[in-house]
Amino acid sequence: MKILFLGDVMGRAGRAAVTETLPRLRDEWRLDFVVVNGENATSGAGLSAAHAKALLEAGADVITLGDHAFDQRDMLQFIASEPRVLRPLNFAKAAPGQGARLFEARGGRKVLVAQALGQVFMKRPFDDPFSALDAALKSYPRGGLAQAVIVDIHAEATSEKMATGHFCDGRASLVVGTHTHVPTADAMILPRGTAYQSDAGMCGDYNSVIGMQKEEPLRRFLTGMPKERFTPADEAATLSGVYVETDDRSGAATRIAPVRLGGRLQDAGP
Repeated sequence: MKILFLGDVMGRAGRAAVTETLPRLRDEWRLDFVVVNGENATSGAGLSAAHAKALLEAGADVITLGDHAFDQRDMLQFIASEPRVLRPLNFAKAAPGQGARLFEARGGRKVLVAQALGQVFMKRPFDDPFSALDAALKSYPRGGLAQAVIVDIHAEATSEKMATGHFCDGRASLVVGTHTHVPTADAMILPRGTAYQSDAGMCGDYNSVIGMQKEEPLRRFLTGMPKERFTPADEAATLSGVYVETDDRSGAATRIAPVRLGGRLQDAGP
């Protein structure tokens, strides 16, 4: 199976990068399944229903969220009626929607997608991500009920993301980190066949501070004092993520490659 995972979509520039590029990639790369993290697609904070629909229409099979899952209020209702949008497994127990679900890819093959929030350095204490993921992975074993398993670990600390990768090794096809918006250079296949990368990066304008216009973040770093709200950068965006190929029988990854298309980062892809 050919799978594409795109990192955090950041503001208008990130949305444009996805909606303008993903339809072509689905055809040219013959993609079977696409997951997009839409955590910051609406004004850099959360995802609106309208913008979720645009990402789905562009070719996303699933959209994952994160700690800003419900910053846009209409997502509270939209996620309850749209199964292709997932919030984290270990979010508040009263939150609507689901954190893991089995989806159908091209050719009728089944793909489990799950997302969990990390605990280290996060602003609020979330439930244990490891036990939440463990339950989901036991319910839909790789190579059994699911031909592929994709885990989005939305976390600050690379150590926690790497621990999640090893915890899921042999049970997931891909474990990929999101949230920090900076692509890491550690794409690899772990010993039991799980593709891993600590952070997929963001789909957004990299002439920025993790997707925000530079002036206000710099002011706060230099003076310790806020003056204005953060505003998403809106120049040319880079499409950033990972491409993975898997074996349908075992669900193990056979290939992983970083994806960097357009914008300011060096082009890379399968």
